[in-house]
Amino acid sequence: MSYYIHEIEGRLRIKSPKIKKNPSTINELKKTLSTINGIATTDINPITGSLLINYNPKILKSSDIKNLLQKKGYFDTSKAITNDEYIKNNVAKAGNFLTKTVIGASVETALAGTPFSFLAILI
Repeated sequence: MSYYIHEIEGRLRIKSPKIKKNPSTINELKKTLSTINGIATTDINPITGSLLINYNPKILKSSDIKNLLQKKGYFDTSKAITNDEYIKNNVAKAGNFLTKTVIGASVETALAGTPFSFLAILI
């Protein structure tokens, strides 16, 4: 699992392997976040390692929350990908798969019935 971050003003979502399926870390994190003025609600999904924080941007900045999470070891911003990067990576994977499938089918059709038809298996 990689680190993930998505934010809009007043809302911050992160995913972290540090909190995935880790009840003691989740309890510590809940206690830490409950003491911060400006955080309205938090929701932690232990199965996915997702943390959703709703906060008051007039009181608190998202950078303050991210710095705290980093300082406490719950999140590593240097390894985090954004929502745009996540989508781009998955679209690229799908494109590569589709390209290989189409090329493989085309080669198989083109070589069918020829002495080179066995090459289609390799492609």
